[in-house]
Amino acid sequence: MAEEKTNSMANLAHNVSTQTQAIFNENSKYHDAYQTIDKIVAGFWERVPYLCIAIIVFVIFWFLSKFFKLFVIRALSNRPYAKQNLVLVLNRVGSTFIVFFGFLIALVIAIPGFSPGQLMSALGIGSVAIGFAFKDIFQNLLSGILILLGEPFRIGDAIICNNLEGTVEDIQIRATTLRSYDGRRIVIPNATVYTSSITVVTAYTQRRCEINVGIGYEDDVQKAKEVVTGILENHKDVLNQPSILVNVTALGDFSINLNIRWWIDTNKTNTLSSASAIQEEIVVAFNKHGISIPYPIQEQITQAPPAQIDNAPKI
Repeated sequence: MAEEKTNSMANLAHNVSTQTQAIFNENSKYHDAYQTIDKIVAGFWERVPYLCIAIIVFVIFWFLSKFFKLFVIRALSNRPYAKQNLVLVLNRVGSTFIVFFGFLIALVIAIPGFSPGQLMSALGIGSVAIGFAFKDIFQNLLSGILILLGEPFRIGDAIICNNLEGTVEDIQIRATTLRSYDGRRIVIPNATVYTSSITVVTAYTQRRCEINVGIGYEDDVQKAKEVVTGILENHKDVLNQPSILVNVTALGDFSINLNIRWWIDTNKTNTLSSASAIQEEIVVAFNKHGISIPYPIQEQITQAPPAQIDNAPKI
């Protein structure tokens, strides 16, 4: 009996020892986890001053980019040789480079062991994938820079691109923004603008206006031409040179068609207003001189059916 009791006590002691060791091992695991978390938190608090300095450095470079824009505008905008689009290029490319440079410096301060060379290596490894993913973006970016440097048009010009017409509001790195004549905003990718034919409507201050007017066949053609020429010569918005042209262009079904051309200075008026004013004066002058402006007329003639002949022979 004594031996059995001794064995029981030994087994109990062994079990207690095993459980105690297991609990100790479990606590040791938790202790290691807590130590790891403490190290992470302590490392974070150690890096907080560096993070604050990195943020301050980035903000300083951001403000430097703003001051750079103001400097370029004040230095170049008032000079006669400075191109408007060149100012835009220097502003956007220069400010972007300053912000990117400040971002790299902030990363070096905030992340231990980081160097710009590592970033360049990572970009070199993924350059092929990035090139395929952002092909359109890079294409529009390069086209935008070429448009700004080549300056085929400026902000404020009226252009036509792929049957889209409007006034240029902004030339960004990615796209060109137009405002249509009916008040809509049109955004055209720069790659499309660069590879398409562009009509710059406001490239020159002198613009030609053109209208067509019909007179009746019974009217005096020479008199009509003299009346129109007199109106154009006495109008304040019509230029003397290039010369005024009034020609017969077609003999229509119901009228003799006159083609009228004249030139204006777009700094004083526009083609729509000038054409409207000239046409109003032509209508008044033609009525005064008895010159008709014919228009197609349809006549409907109704005939009664022929009377039945009562004495017609029956078949």
